[in-house]
Amino acid sequence: MNNRVERPYPAIMHICILSVLVLFCLGIWGCGPEESPSSVSESMNRSSDLLDSRAQYPAEEQSSSGLLVRKNKSFPKIVAFGDSLTAGLGVSTEESYPAQLEKLLRERGFHYEVVNAGVSGDTSAGGIRRVEWILKSRPTVVILELGVNDGLRGLPLEQTYANLRSIIDRLRDEGVMVILAGMRLPPNYGEAYTGKFFKMYEQLAQELTLPLIPFLLEGVAAHPDLNQADGIHPTAEGYTIVARNVFQSLEPFLQNGSGHPAN
Repeated sequence: MNNRVERPYPAIMHICILSVLVLFCLGIWGCGPEESPSSVSESMNRSSDLLDSRAQYPAEEQSSSGLLVRKNKSFPKIVAFGDSLTAGLGVSTEESYPAQLEKLLRERGFHYEVVNAGVSGDTSAGGIRRVEWILKSRPTVVILELGVNDGLRGLPLEQTYANLRSIIDRLRDEGVMVILAGMRLPPNYGEAYTGKFFKMYEQLAQELTLPLIPFLLEGVAAHPDLNQADGIHPTAEGYTIVARNVFQSLEPFLQNGSGHPAN
């Protein structure tokens, strides 16, 4: 009687090798005939960029393509285009100035949709990269609040000025009305630089004949009770004042329910 027992290891090894080969082939076929593993990685990176740019908007304003979707197509659109002061860093979406502005407009009888296109940390150069995407939402009015992050980084004012002008020119080329929001820098940046920075907005408004909000944070800046712990970003109550500041500059150019200018 033969007591020899066959070891199962060779058979198991063959199965493992075949499994690895199958998985490898599936991995290659999954990339598609024109898509290498490196292109898949690039595609994932592009998707991440899209998610980053879409995260600034409320869910009801997003589509699977990343473009803005009108909440009410019958209403003309106002786009608040800016940085963290527009995005409403540190407060809820409903407490940001664009959301409070839309509520204020409706209370006063103006039927407009206000879209929050604020991105925290954005610069004037970043605004140039986003302007075509903003135009896809077909805004009637754009409230442009950019440049303060340039100033906080000490960037050349000539560069910021040129970037803002490029954004404004592109928007106006498409028939969009632009309202420019002026900003100030903290005094520790030096009187010469901060003074020229503030006057930059006035100069742009004069040269391009733009409506100007002299200082977006008027009545809010330097008031501890209206600002968060960082001393820069308003509280919900502070954003209420910001919304009023914007409304005062915006109102003369709006149409009321009858389709006529407010004044």
